Amino acid sequence: MDRKTFLKRMSAAGLGLGLTSMTPLLSYAGTGNRQLTILHTNDTHSRIEPFPENASRFAGLGGVSRRATLVNRIRNENPNVLLLDAGDVFQGTPYFNYFNGELDFKVMSQMGYDASTIGNHEFDNGVQGFVDVADKADFPFVNANYHFGDSPMADYVKENIVKEVDGIRVGIFGLGIDFAGLVLGPLHEGVTYRHPVRLAQYQVNRLRNDFKCDLVVCLSHLGYNYNNPARVDDVTIARETRGIDLIIGGHTHTFMDAPERIRKDDGSVTIISQVGFAGIVLGRIDFEFNRSREVIRATAANHTVS
Repeated sequence: MDRKTFLKRMSAAGLGLGLTSMTPLLSYAGTGNRQLTILHTNDTHSRIEPFPENASRFAGLGGVSRRATLVNRIRNENPNVLLLDAGDVFQGTPYFNYFNGELDFKVMSQMGYDASTIGNHEFDNGVQGFVDVADKADFPFVNANYHFGDSPMADYVKENIVKEVDGIRVGIFGLGIDFAGLVLGPLHEGVTYRHPVRLAQYQVNRLRNDFKCDLVVCLSHLGYNYNNPARVDDVTIARETRGIDLIIGGHTHTFMDAPERIRKDDGSVTIISQVGFAGIVLGRIDFEFNRSREVIRATAANHTVS
């Protein structure tokens, strides 16, 4: 897809730079008095600079400087912002080959990321390779279905975190993809994969009941939708768990025209969003809460980074 086609598609889907064509996701009766904006990326793959103007696809799009400018502009409009990432920060350009992810974590820290999960490419330099640069990240990593045991990664990855924004308690946990066929055994030595559905529900229950969270967000590097019952994906997690408000996905590099709503038998809804790869699109979901800290509205208006 070339730059012109991509921009035309994003505009047609209501994913442009303005907020006037927002996609409604949820709307309930009530008077809202607080707004929380969640911005998100996935699979940025060390795309520090924009794609070259003569690139065969996505020419001139992306770049961390442009993304930072956009994030700052949104924060100036609404200070209640969380900036999240769904993994695979590593690998993809010579910047990773030279800096081994250190530069990526530094620029993400300067942008003020609040959390990221672990993608399979975070193991490309082995467990120690991740640990060697992890202290350059001024934000936490979350993953609930990798068992880190005595691995040095255990010091850098939490099962979940809770962020409080304007009195709204947001619980955030992460899920990672099966290593089989993706990550060689020696590269994830000491780290084991566990089936994510049961562990996802466990995290939701803890965040809702023990930590009294008003909103629960899953940072997933499972992939969006394989249409294969043997493979766990974001749609599986949304359908088979209760209590997740938003799944921010990664791994499959899916440019979703708009987030998907999965409605359960109990009437609850889980929103799934993924914004391609390489930082070309900055995802945005706006949640509005009433005085009881209940979500009464959710809208999406993703931003093309150009």
